[in-house]
Amino acid sequence: MNQTMVTVQGWIGTAPMLREVAGVPVLNFRLGCTPRHFNRTTSSWVDSETQWYGVSAWRRLASNAEPSLRQGDPVVVHGRLDHRTYVNKSGIEVVALEIDAVTIGHDLTRGTASFVKVAASGPGGDPERDGEVAAA
Repeated sequence: MNQTMVTVQGWIGTAPMLREVAGVPVLNFRLGCTPRHFNRTTSSWVDSETQWYGVSAWRRLASNAEPSLRQGDPVVVHGRLDHRTYVNKSGIEVVALEIDAVTIGHDLTRGTASFVKVAASGPGGDPERDGEVAAA
């Protein structure tokens, strides 16, 4: 169980897309995070290059997040960090960082939100277990 857990604050960069994999709901979107640092020479804040993460939410988290999230929303995502390597259309090897989300919430430093509790359902009616992420 040596997993790298991360918490990332950023903005939803693509419209969240809900689909099913083997009968299990999964929500996917891209998360952009632009780190900032203070430049003492110019006495101003400077944006660094935006970092992009693919985010996947499974089961109950996917079903609850889909009606709640929109492209452009500020969010905080906590989950397992993974990477995959692939060759893009230009023949260049790319490393993609992906987060298998355990929790997702709106970043309340940037606005307000309203919460609506969903009744427990699924195996045993245990919302904690219903939100578990599928094994990869």
